Amino acid sequence: MGNFQALLSLPGKGDRVIVKVVNHVQYNVTIHWHGVRQLRSGWADGPAYITQCPIQTGQSYVYNFTITGQRGTLFWHAHISWLRVTLYGPMVILPKRGVPYPFPQPFKEVPIIFGEWWKADTETIINQALQTGGAPNISDAYTFNGLPGPLYNCSSKDTFKLKVKPGKTYLLRLINAALNDELFFSIANHNLTVVEADAVYVKPFKTNIVLITPGQTTNVLLKTKHRHPNATFLMAARPYATGPAAFDNSTTAGILEYHPPSNTTKKINKLTLLKPKLPVFNDTKLATSFSRNIRSLNSAKFPAKVPQKVDKHFFFTVGLGLSPCPKNQTCQGPNNTMLEASVNNVSFVMPTTALLQSHFFNQSRGVYTTDFPTNPPFKFNYTGNPPNNIMVTGGTKVAVLPFNTSVELVMQDTSIIGAESHPLHLHGFNFFVVGLGFGNYNSKTDPAKFNLVDPAERNTVGVPSGGWVAIRFLADNPGVWFMHCHLEVHTSWGLKMAWIVMDGKRRHQKLPPPPSDLPKC
Repeated sequence: MGNFQALLSLPGKGDRVIVKVVNHVQYNVTIHWHGVRQLRSGWADGPAYITQCPIQTGQSYVYNFTITGQRGTLFWHAHISWLRVTLYGPMVILPKRGVPYPFPQPFKEVPIIFGEWWKADTETIINQALQTGGAPNISDAYTFNGLPGPLYNCSSKDTFKLKVKPGKTYLLRLINAALNDELFFSIANHNLTVVEADAVYVKPFKTNIVLITPGQTTNVLLKTKHRHPNATFLMAARPYATGPAAFDNSTTAGILEYHPPSNTTKKINKLTLLKPKLPVFNDTKLATSFSRNIRSLNSAKFPAKVPQKVDKHFFFTVGLGLSPCPKNQTCQGPNNTMLEASVNNVSFVMPTTALLQSHFFNQSRGVYTTDFPTNPPFKFNYTGNPPNNIMVTGGTKVAVLPFNTSVELVMQDTSIIGAESHPLHLHGFNFFVVGLGFGNYNSKTDPAKFNLVDPAERNTVGVPSGGWVAIRFLADNPGVWFMHCHLEVHTSWGLKMAWIVMDGKRRHQKLPPPPSDLPKC
């Protein structure tokens, strides 16, 4: 499967989107429209066994949804096993015709999508890892618009080049579609101005480093130099990694090249290639200060509608754990165990039929239970010495929310096996990042520091390594909504759960029945 990177560019918010997906590959497949709210169209959301059974080989399914009240950079990707490794592409929603951006109109817009590449077959890699209980092999390269760039062996011809004119403003739409790695991005000798994150306008701020986790998008303005600079510039990305595991510590890059001035007749000498200085791989201080800089624009035109009152509080631990090795087998996790990941110590077990269908037709028996824990099953020093028993429990548990519930969720990283940053993605909603901190969350003192005025509004947020993040959202979208770590290896190990949002009383507050071509399991 090559990089299927079709750019879905939509003429304006309020558009109906109809995409027929025909499966010609040997694997079951689904497509997720990452960051699209899917208001009352959960059947089109795409995560396998959550909102649909996968599209089997030779079968097709029509994704049919309307984009309401959203514009900006999102992306689409496969949402089953590890297939999104090559099956992804940008999704750009333009403002309504005639509606300007809240920043200077760019001369040109350029999508830049980061990917991750393995020489071996990734389905074999993850399936073997899940059988042995060990960590899967790390990737061989990162890609920049599908190309690794000049810093790998024999790949210099496979380099993305961005040709620019002097004295112009370019809008770069950055997307991290890598499987397992957060990335730092920088362009040599150029500052960037961040203007949007996860398709929500933000208060513009200048930076020379952008941190972007898998599942996140960031729009930046690049102002080119007034004169031809007699140099070319490397645009590079390499990982931000915090956990105990091995990771691919390589660098993908593209080249920023200025068009030669029109009056030059002589051939320009070979220009110097300048390289950016990227942070060290575990620079959590820089990662955190970047995250804290992201604030909603919160203007009259683009208000931040932060829920001020909270109906339901949840406290979730997120992190790694272990499960015992099956009888008569040797396992590759620590001390002959299997590596797992969990939310509130529940390692989510994928059902064999889709949750949304089971919920809609009231057939939950034997598929899922509604007892997902609101708090961790037992308290411990989450970021200190781990408890003696670090075994997880498996289960297909969901949390149920009445329609229009205002939710506050605190997600706490744990140091079990190792503290690590976890980019958590919530389907079906944007949420407000009202607080974050390090160490253990304190429910008495920390809420006083929450930002309820102009917090970042996102669909994917990094739970800080050895820290916590607090989010708020309004459950105004009936359906079943997946929430998971966007590091695919952690999702495979069970760092995922689902919310069921019940129907409201009015007609437009209910989920319509499924389309007739919804795939069967």
